[in-house]
Amino acid sequence: MADKVYANAAAALEGLTVDGITVMAGGFGLCGIPEKLIAALRDSGAKDLTCISNNAGVDDFGLGLLLRTRQIKKMISSYVGENKEFERQYLGGELELEFNPQGTLAERCRAGGAGIPGFYTKTGVGTLVAEGKEHKEFGGETYILETGLVADVALVKAWKADPYGNLVYRKTAQNFNSVMATAGKVTIAEVEELVGPGELDPDRIDTPGIFVQRLIVGQGYEKRIEQRTVREAA
Repeated sequence: MADKVYANAAAALEGLTVDGITVMAGGFGLCGIPEKLIAALRDSGAKDLTCISNNAGVDDFGLGLLLRTRQIKKMISSYVGENKEFERQYLGGELELEFNPQGTLAERCRAGGAGIPGFYTKTGVGTLVAEGKEHKEFGGETYILETGLVADVALVKAWKADPYGNLVYRKTAQNFNSVMATAGKVTIAEVEELVGPGELDPDRIDTPGIFVQRLIVGQGYEKRIEQRTVREAA
């Protein structure tokens, strides 16, 4: 049980950060991202990474830290509009990009975690997303084949955990973290609070501990907002 709890993010990543691995990073925008683990991954120096994430962070936070240090070779994402360095590298031919509709990306992660190698969806039919993919008709409608995604390492962020690795997410942080937690060959969770065995309501556990191999407790979370908009005074 206690073997799942590591002293810090660097310790939790030890032995996993080799060049060329595929990494999933949970969260939505800057909400619920595994920021401590991402920073530790940057510090590890691992390069030629394929990163699967809803977004690419911003220039100085989240996966943007790995883009700045040129550690990411390919991004599999659905939204990258907040990151100027991403834009520069992609337009300069320095970064590979595989775009996914957001729901398709979520389902690809869920499918990978469930052991489903592929599924058909109508989303993307007739667009650039469908190019090079198998097309098939069901009930007179055209669908395209999408493949499930599995990562060497999945980095997720949760609100609470117990020493067994059972996780509870809070609000928007549920997005992508829960499906990615099931799709990592090794899943590492960083949490804001570690509680004792039996303190989590079994009916409120979002990710069962069987999916989580390593666990850290983070401190001093920034919880940043990508764009803060304030209404002008009337």
